[in-house]
This record gives sequence, structure tokens and C-alpha cells, in this order.
Amino acid sequence: MFRPLPLSLLGALVLAAADAPPPKSALDKPTLEAYVRHLYLLKPELTVQVLEPKPSELLPGYLDVRLRISQGKASQELSLMVSKDGGKILQGNVYDVNNNPFKPELDKIKTQFQPALGTAGAPVVLVVFSDLQCPHCKEEANMLRQNLITGYPKDVRLYFKDYPLETLHPWARAAAIAGRCVFKQKPDEFWGYHDYIFGHQETISLDTMKNNVMEWAKGVKEIDALQLGQCMDTKATDAEVEAEIAEARSLEVTGTPTMFINGRRIPNAIDWPNLKVIIDNEIEYQKTAKNAGDDCGCEVKLPVPGLPTPGAPAISPVKKK
Repeated sequence: MFRPLPLSLLGALVLAAADAPPPKSALDKPTLEAYVRHLYLLKPELTVQVLEPKPSELLPGYLDVRLRISQGKASQELSLMVSKDGGKILQGNVYDVNNNPFKPELDKIKTQFQPALGTAGAPVVLVVFSDLQCPHCKEEANMLRQNLITGYPKDVRLYFKDYPLETLHPWARAAAIAGRCVFKQKPDEFWGYHDYIFGHQETISLDTMKNNVMEWAKGVKEIDALQLGQCMDTKATDAEVEAEIAEARSLEVTGTPTMFINGRRIPNAIDWPNLKVIIDNEIEYQKTAKNAGDDCGCEVKLPVPGLPTPGAPAISPVKKK
């Protein structure tokens, strides 16, 4: 037979419940920061910024919460999914089988008005975030220039994006600004500049940067050296470089070179045999998938009236030395 609880005991239970602390919520920014600091053993000198949550596009019932972890100018973003009640945190990859698995990256990569080589509309797009002072970038750039377009004259399009790591390479941003000045004046001459800077990397310093560029410009008839010098002096293209840096950070690029092949991230330098296997695989896959390439997510098209709308095996990248 059920016996009612004594009033004194019932009152004690009510008081105990009232004294119990409320459950923690990962939607409380200090709580989430403290949790993440403990989880990843983040050092006190690292700054953690919890950004505003957004509804997850792929996982109903969860919010996409990003944290920016930084020290000085260097930063990295961490993406977490938090349940709407704040009680659960997920970290991992969620894929929609109806879309390219790298669609989030493809949506962020913008290639319009960027230095490019290869056939427009190619089924495979390589986007390289590079630093002109980085020796590993130089090695990869040489490999790409020697093999890519000759090996795939119709099936591959290569885009170059600047990501100067200023804390490591003092003249990298100046070189990126100059490269954008060259591209702005004569797009086809960018690649000559690209090859020259990488080829003379060891002899360039912050103090000699402009002189080196002017020396290169003397031998290029299509380049107005005076205009180029003024562009460099006024840093006229610095905003373009800053936009590339922001894009790299949005993609969580943490080092150079970083390559995206139809959105697939290759976070370290890679040798030609391994790269060739990935490209061949992507060419074959895109014959039926048709969900990437130069017309599928990598490029923002201007809406011009009257014009039609254009319709891996487990391979380990070569680690940086």
C-alpha cells in the first residue's frame, strides 16, 4: 500500500532540489570556453572567442558553433555542433549524400578574378593557397608548373591564392601585394612574376623586395614598371591580399602550401605521383557526379543578361620538412 511521505521529508526534498545547481549549457559562452580549454589542454596565453551559434544545415536539432583560437596574428577555428538545449556537443563530419562531400569548402572558395592556368570549365579545379617566401610552397609550385598543364591540358584548372604567413616570412605580404599589382595590370604576366619570385626566393629580403620586382619588370615589355612601382608603394592591392587571407582563415587553412582539389583539402606539400592519382580519380568521378570543377561551386559568376549559365584512394601527402 502506498504511504504518503511525511511533510517534513517532502519539504527537505524540495529544498534540496532548489539548492541544486542548474545544468550547464554549452550555449553559455564562458561554459563552452572553459570546457574546450580543458578538453584540448589549451594554454592560458591562447585567446578563445566563441562566435554566435547558427542553425546547422545538415543536422536538425543542433546549432553550429565556431570557436576562434588565436595567439597574436595566428589563429585557427574549431567547429562544434551543440544541441539546442545546450546539453550535448558533437565534433565530426556530417555528409549529405546528395551533395559533393566537400561542398562546405567549395562554397567558400572564390576563384573569379584570380590568377589561373589551364582550361576554363575543366572538370578538376586545383586551388593553391601559397606564400611566396615559403620554401615548401616553392617546391610545390615547381612541381605544378613542370607537370600539371602539360599532363592535363584540358581537364585541369589551377588557381593561385595568396596566404602570406607574416609571422614567419617578413616579405611575403609585400610580395603578394606586388603579385596582385602585376595581375591587375597584365593578368598573363602574373605567372612570370610567380616563377621569378620563387626562383629568387633565397636572395630576396624585405629591404630588397621592390628592387627585385623592378629588376624583373625591366625584362617584361607588357609591364609598365612605373605604374607597378606606384602600385607597390601605395599598397593599392593590399585589400585584395587581405580578402585572400580572410578566405583562407574561413577555410581553416593553418599552413602553406594548402591545396584544394575540387574542394578536397591537401594540407601539406604533395609529390606529383600522388597528386596525379587524386586528379585521375577526380576526373573519372566527375564524369557522372558533375558536382565540382570549374563551373560547380568554385567560381562566382556575374549575372550578365543574355549569357547562358554554365552548366582518393587513401594517399598520404608528403609531409613538410
